[in-house]
Amino acid sequence: MPEAFKNFFSPELIISMAGHLSRHNDYFDPDAFIAAASHKLEKLELKQRSTQITDALAAALPRDYTKAAEILLSSLSPKSTNELSYTSINDRGIEGWGVMPLVDYVGLHGLAHFDLSMRLFKEMTMRSSSEFGIRYFLIAEPERCIATLQTWLKDPNVHVRRLISEGTRPRLPWGIRLPAFVHNPAPVIALLEALKDDTCEYVRRSVANNLNDIAKDHPDLVAKIAHDWMAGANVDRKRLIRHALRSLIKQGHPEALKALGYGPPQVSLDHLKIETAKVEFGNPLTFHMSLSSTADQDQKLVIDYAIHHQKANGSTSPKMFKWKNINLKPSGALKATRHHAIRKITTCAYYPGPHHLEIFINGISYATQTFELTMG
Repeated sequence: MPEAFKNFFSPELIISMAGHLSRHNDYFDPDAFIAAASHKLEKLELKQRSTQITDALAAALPRDYTKAAEILLSSLSPKSTNELSYTSINDRGIEGWGVMPLVDYVGLHGLAHFDLSMRLFKEMTMRSSSEFGIRYFLIAEPERCIATLQTWLKDPNVHVRRLISEGTRPRLPWGIRLPAFVHNPAPVIALLEALKDDTCEYVRRSVANNLNDIAKDHPDLVAKIAHDWMAGANVDRKRLIRHALRSLIKQGHPEALKALGYGPPQVSLDHLKIETAKVEFGNPLTFHMSLSSTADQDQKLVIDYAIHHQKANGSTSPKMFKWKNINLKPSGALKATRHHAIRKITTCAYYPGPHHLEIFINGISYATQTFELTMG
């Protein structure tokens, strides 16, 4: 079984951090830090462990933030231009997982020292990522922070450039949400525009993830950006756009599909049959479909389906599922069968009663049929 992520914040890592933090100064109390950071560590989850180490740092570091910053800088490993390892226990300095609590310390305690803290974020992200800590600054001083990020757009270190896109994600998982950019992502989009053709896939992937975040609140805007970016796009940018549109494509967003070359379909849905009109929970829903082209040229088709699940109050709620991506020839035809699993999962509660199957082709609804779900 793979090692749980939370165990990267181990007693061994904390002892290693204490050694690096106390190596070049007399202001840091390593014993107090180790005791506080390790307290009942085995009972804590990953984020709780990181927070406890951050709190231990705050107690052990000097109250003078400038002196604390010197200690943090002196504890870091040599900066890297390669993809980082997150094992992080070594004799070179703190890197990988060990940087995460340091970044949070800067985010929580460094707002009054903006320039110094931004320098710390830049240095720390070269050893891990400052994407979580910098969000405190993006909330407190968004314009000043964005202006600083703009000066980093051409930085030679790939981790610094990635921080620009990853740190500004409006809905970064595990991170503090950025309400101002959820509401108005324009300042973030300007940064992404400058990074869309970055030489590194690591950065471009982050740009795509940021756009996918923005699409949750501004789907039409992201679809338009994708359409604009497709003009003159090379292979790398096209890959970025496809990844950025993944949620919209799954939802069948027509303009997002159009940006990827999926135009209005010219097809006839000749047959749709639910084989299992009554489905007992735990068994699959089986259905068949056949369609034919009415176009005189090849056409790209993305075929999805939605299951409209019965809810506790008797209404239904749709959930979209991917099915097929095909290139249909003129006068071509497609026959397909699907077995959709209906079983216990954590993301959906099932209730007995009528459910609906809906077929979508390039984001357009073509047919709906009903089946009955029984719970045994």
